[in-house]
Amino acid sequence: MREDWVETELGYISKIYNGNSINAQLKKEKYLNFPSGFNYIATKDLSSDGVINYQNGIKIPINEPKFKIAPNGSVLVCSEGGSAGRKTAYVNEDICFGNKLFAITNEFNLIEGKYVFYYTRYRKFFEDFKNQMNGIIGGVSARKFSLIPFPLSPLPIQRAIVSKIETLFSDLDNGISDLKKAQDQLRIYRQAVLKKAFEGELTKGWRDKQIDLPAAEELLEQIKQERQKHYEQQLDDWKKSIKIWEENGKEAKRPSKPRQLVEIPVISEDELIELPVLPKTMFWKRLGDIVWSVKDGPHYSPKYSESGIPFLSGGNIRPSGVDFKNVKYISLELHGELSKRCKPELNDILYTKGGTTGIARVNTYDFDFNVWVHVAVLKSIDSIVPFYLQHVLNSTHCYKQSQKYTHGVGNQDLGLTRLVLIVLPICSKREQHQIVREIESRLSVCDKVEESIKEGLEKAEALRQSILKKAFEGKLLSQAEIEKCKQEPDYEPASELLKKIKAERK
Repeated sequence: MREDWVETELGYISKIYNGNSINAQLKKEKYLNFPSGFNYIATKDLSSDGVINYQNGIKIPINEPKFKIAPNGSVLVCSEGGSAGRKTAYVNEDICFGNKLFAITNEFNLIEGKYVFYYTRYRKFFEDFKNQMNGIIGGVSARKFSLIPFPLSPLPIQRAIVSKIETLFSDLDNGISDLKKAQDQLRIYRQAVLKKAFEGELTKGWRDKQIDLPAAEELLEQIKQERQKHYEQQLDDWKKSIKIWEENGKEAKRPSKPRQLVEIPVISEDELIELPVLPKTMFWKRLGDIVWSVKDGPHYSPKYSESGIPFLSGGNIRPSGVDFKNVKYISLELHGELSKRCKPELNDILYTKGGTTGIARVNTYDFDFNVWVHVAVLKSIDSIVPFYLQHVLNSTHCYKQSQKYTHGVGNQDLGLTRLVLIVLPICSKREQHQIVREIESRLSVCDKVEESIKEGLEKAEALRQSILKKAFEGKLLSQAEIEKCKQEPDYEPASELLKKIKAERK
C-alpha cells in the first residue's frame, strides 16, 4: 500500500444498516403501484453485474416513518443467502430497501461512493465477506460486516481511480457485449439447424439420391409391431420371474406384472393443420408412440451416502452431457431397490421433467447411476436412433410443447402422462442417421466457437479482477496521474482524511 493510503474498516468510514422487510399481503395491498414515494429495492432487484431494477412497481410513501432510506450514492450489498456478498450495486437515487441488504452510506461526505462500490466488486472483498459469514449459507451481521478491511486513499486519488476503472471497464464491457451477442446468435443458429433438420430440409439432397426408402405407412406398422414386441418380451420376463419366485417358496415380494401398453391419443386434424408440412418420407407421431417405457425416479428424497451410486437430479442433465461432478450418492442396496422400478441403461433418453423441464440427453455412460423424480427415463423402440430423439426433443418445436405440458408454479412438473403427448417428426432409421450426421457436422463447429466465446468471457472477468486488484493496491494510476491528483485543492493523505471522519463520527 502506498505511503499516503491507510487500511481501515468499512464500518469506520461509513454508516451501515439493514433495510426493512414488507409483508407480502401488505406489499400487494398498500405499496404495489403506489403513485409516488421511494422505490423499494429487494435482493431480487439487484443483478449479478451490479444493475438495480428501480421499476419493480413497489413504492414507499415519503411519510412512512419505519422505513430506512439509503441515500443517493450509497452502496447495497446482499447480506444473506446464495447471493450474499456477491450481489452489490451503486444507488443512483434515494431508496428504501429490503432487510436482506446492507446499505453502506456516505453520510460523512468524505468518501467517493463509487470507490466503495468498485471495492465491493473486487474478489478480495468477497473473500473477506465470506470470512465473516455464519456458516456456509448463513448471513453476516451488521457488526461483522463493518469489520471488513477497507483500503482508504486520498479523495482525489479515489476520484481518479473511479474514472480510470470506468474507462477501462467501458472498453471491457463493449467486448463482453460483443461476445454475448455472438453467444445469442449461436443459440439462434443451433435452433435454426434443428428446425431445418426436422422439417426435412437438411436431408433433401440425400433423399433425392435414395431409391428404396420405406413409405410412411410401412414405418407406422413397424413402430406399432415393435412396441407390442417389447411388451410381450416384458411379459415373458415377468413369467420367468414368477416361476423363480414360486420355486423359492414365494418368500420375497411377488414380481409386478408389466402394465399393458397405454393407447396414445391420435393426433387430431386440428393439430395437424398447425404443424409444418413434412416430406413424404416423414410423418408426425406422439412421443408415447415411439417409446416402450417411460418412468421417473422416486417421488421422495432418498437416504444419501458419502459415496456409492451417483443419484442425478434435473440440474445434472444437459444437452452436452451429464454433470457427474455435482451429484449426490445413494448406497448400492438402495440403487438395486430403486432399479426395480426405473433403471437408466445405455442409449436411454434422460429427460428433465421437474425444475427446468424439457431437456434431453442420451445416456452414453456405461456405468450404474440412478435418477430422482425430476428426471424421466425414456426407452425407445429399435426403429429410433437415440441421438435423433435427443436432438428432436431439444428443438424449439418440442421444447415449446414441453413447457405447455409443464404444470405448477413453485414445483413445476412435466408429468409422464403429459410428456408422452409431445408431437414430433419421425422417418426411417437410415434418414434419422443422416439427419444426426447433418446436425452434428454443423453443431460441432458451434461447439468450438462457443468454447472460444466462453474462454473469452472468462478472460474478460479475470481482466476485470486484475484491474480492481491494481486499483486497490495503488498500482492502477501512473506516476503522472498521481502527481496531478496531488495538485488538487482537497488532496491530503488518507491518514488526515481518517482524522476528519473520526471527528465527524464524534
